[in-house]
Amino acid sequence: MANARALDKRRKSIKNIRKITRTMELIATARYKKAMDRASAATAYTQQITKIVSRLAAAGLDVKHPLLEPREKVSSARVLVLASNRGLCGGYNGAILRTANKRIQELKSETDQLVVDASGKRGVNGLAFRGIKADQRFLQFEDQPAYSEVEKIASDYLARYITGEIDRLDVVYTKFISTSKQIATIETLLPLGSIDSQDDDGADESGKNMDYEFLPSADSILEEVVPTSFKIRLFKCFLDAAVSEQVARMIAMKGATENAGDMIKKLSMTYNRARQSQITGEIMEIIGGVEALEG
Repeated sequence: MANARALDKRRKSIKNIRKITRTMELIATARYKKAMDRASAATAYTQQITKIVSRLAAAGLDVKHPLLEPREKVSSARVLVLASNRGLCGGYNGAILRTANKRIQELKSETDQLVVDASGKRGVNGLAFRGIKADQRFLQFEDQPAYSEVEKIASDYLARYITGEIDRLDVVYTKFISTSKQIATIETLLPLGSIDSQDDDGADESGKNMDYEFLPSADSILEEVVPTSFKIRLFKCFLDAAVSEQVARMIAMKGATENAGDMIKKLSMTYNRARQSQITGEIMEIIGGVEALEG
């Protein structure tokens, strides 16, 4: 039977760990709610930008923009991996790194040049462990990524694409579906290609019968709308990654708290048995001593 004092010490240690994991769970829950509100607002804005361009295309207009047209040959590609700065979030980073590594290996065989960028310390270190060096490292993002910071990154990618330095940009991130479902996703943001209208509720079909007037011109409007569409899509990727990270951490810490509670119950039972055995032994020693004195 284990020593009662050692069992009690271990039980107290696990109780302290449970307090920490419970606190981290509550913090992750609060951060998740804030991140979710920002992601929901960005989703509505992204859908509206998408509707504008998709309706213009559906109206039969001659809509052309360099960001919408795919390159004949993709010789230079770039991959941006969105991971977290901190751990203790279950399999969040593992899923991202596995998905990113698979796409990176595919693009290495398909393109002449491939450059990888990473956001988050876990992403940078995870890629380095797999022998992949990140060219650009973005370590400033937490649970509330700022649009101004993402816009700088997006503008840099736009400039590189327009000048022909890169022909394709893939973003690997965790797409938030619901609290119980987040999926490691690969999204090609450059070229924008045909506008995805899955969330348009059929508005694109009605756009075919609409007449548009452009002031000052269609080209000037597209010059503003199309780059903005790319920037907000990249920002949405960062927001989804932030929400998914907090959900993963919240679930992981909840599981750790529950496991700690189960361990405490088992240790308490073992401690009680050890304590009872110890007390019984002490009583038997006293009785034996008394009998020896009487004899």
